[in-house]
This record gives sequence, structure tokens and C-alpha cells, in this order.
Amino acid sequence: MEQVSHHTPTYSEKYITLSLEQQREEFKQNRFIAMPLAGTIVWILLGVSAPFVSEFTITWMLYIGTGTIFYLGAGLSYLTGERFFAKKATKNNFDRLFFVGMIMSLMVFAIALPIAAIDHTTVPLSIGILTGLMWMPLSWAIEHWVGYFHTITRTLGIVSAWYLFPEARLEAISAVIVAVYIVSLVTLERRFQAIKPN
Repeated sequence: MEQVSHHTPTYSEKYITLSLEQQREEFKQNRFIAMPLAGTIVWILLGVSAPFVSEFTITWMLYIGTGTIFYLGAGLSYLTGERFFAKKATKNNFDRLFFVGMIMSLMVFAIALPIAAIDHTTVPLSIGILTGLMWMPLSWAIEHWVGYFHTITRTLGIVSAWYLFPEARLEAISAVIVAVYIVSLVTLERRFQAIKPN
């Protein structure tokens, strides 16, 4: 008598059968608010702390704070329902694109660090812009304007704040980033509520 196999498809087997467009549609069902929520929290803390600590301290706080956004976002994902590392969470090629975009942004720190060694006041400018680049591929992947808005508005706002507020650059740049994050969070949540099944 022939035995019936109850083989569970592996990651590779599942996504060989799905087209890229089907994978995109699945990816678009995500909420995408855990990471920007983490970024908002970190940049608020940086902006509020800046007037009360030394330039040396705030420079290290920038490096450490922005470096922890991913980990904070991963933790918050369990509160927002996104659950980044849940065993049953399905990952497709667009999830990979998202993380590749994030790694790409981090790699550009190789430019920011030598420049910061020459002029430490460039740190909020460079880090603020570089960590916002990953929104561009996200916008393309989910076919929504929010990521384009986030990166472009954030970049222009940061550069403007850096020139307009030379004595309070970190505070001004933090305010710009937090404002852009808030608009992006509201937009992403409205998008999610609009596509969420009743």
C-alpha cells in the first residue's frame, strides 16, 4: 500500500511557485510601522538629549542610537503584529529586498565616518540622510508614494536644517526627521487599514 506524503513546502519550494507579482501582493499586506516607530522614538531621544550633553557624547549617542533602531523595531514588531522573527512568518523576495535596502543604507556609513572624523558636526546630517535611503525601495515594492515622500522630504529638510540652525543642528535635524516619521506612520497605518480584510 502506497504511503501518502505530508511534505510541508520549504521556503524555496513555496516561492518557486509564486510569481514576483504574487509575492509583491503578499508583501504589500504588511503593516510596516514597527521600524519607523522605533526611528521616531530614537530621534526624539536624540533631539531632547542634545542640549544637555557634550558634543562627544551626542556623537556617540547618534551612532549607538541609530544602530539600535533595527533591534528596537524588531521588538516593537511583536506589539504591532508584524513579528519580524516569528517562526511562522513567511518571507519572500520582497522581504529580502527590504533588508538588502537596509544593509545598503548601512554600508554608506563608510563615507560618513571619515567625513565625521574631519568635522563631527556632519554626523547628524550624514546619518539622518543615510538611514532614510531605505524608504525608496520600500516605496517601489509596495507601490505607494510614502517612501518617496519620506526620503525626499527628509533629505531636503535635513540639509535645510543643517544650514539654517548651525548652533542647534542636531535638535533641528531631529525635529525634521520626527515630523517626517509622524506623517509616514499615519500614512502607512491608513494604507494598512484600507487594505486590511474586514
